[in-house]
Amino acid sequence: MSKDYYYEDDDFKLLHGDALLLLKKMKPQSIDMIFADPPYFLSGDGITCSAGKMVSVKKGEWDEKIGIKEKHNFNKKWIRACKRVLKDDGTIWISGTMHNIYSIGMALEEEGFKVINNITWKKLNPPPNISCRAFVHSTETILWAKKDIKKAKHKFNYDVMKELNDGKQMKDVWETSLTKPSEKKCGKHPTQKPIALLEKIILASTDENDLILDPFNGSGTTGIVASRLKRRYIGIDKEKEYLDLTIRRKECDSK
Repeated sequence: MSKDYYYEDDDFKLLHGDALLLLKKMKPQSIDMIFADPPYFLSGDGITCSAGKMVSVKKGEWDEKIGIKEKHNFNKKWIRACKRVLKDDGTIWISGTMHNIYSIGMALEEEGFKVINNITWKKLNPPPNISCRAFVHSTETILWAKKDIKKAKHKFNYDVMKELNDGKQMKDVWETSLTKPSEKKCGKHPTQKPIALLEKIILASTDENDLILDPFNGSGTTGIVASRLKRRYIGIDKEKEYLDLTIRRKECDSK
């Protein structure tokens, strides 16, 4: 195992540290596709419902609320760093909610990206709104973008998406359930995305052996799906506990 990696197994690599710093050390234009689920900066003293129980919305220090300008500057910095390592014909997918997605959309344009699609993830089993003072939050947004370069042609596996959609063009509203309990048997992350969601993303915009980067690795769902679909993967995270969770998930998935 290379001393540069926290974990390395064939085409699956994990890095421990600050993504902003580690991305600077990576080879320019070496990544085919990026999926990022950055901090939403929504943690505070509020409560929500999870598995029928009332729980705190506090997810960790990495998700604590910050000022508007600080949030936007952070988004611009990591998107700029990702742009440097992304190939000119590569694409980036970024998930978020109303807490951060508007800043991310603006940051993408400011940093030289063009949004291809605005995917709405409709959750089939969202938690209820226990305050009863607003509508149930049942969607998240995933922005799919490319570098704003005229000659660059991004990869879109149109026929694969059509086949997955019973022979019809796939729309930009995707319906899936929340992350299944079976996907959390080795441990869980507070913002863990379902495997079904990443399968669509990776199948839509990459081919076998392409290199995928997730700068906010979390529980490693991007990597698990990349490995299943015979893609190469690099994941970055500041929290060792989540990198260890990713390793456990990968080992369980390999059995």
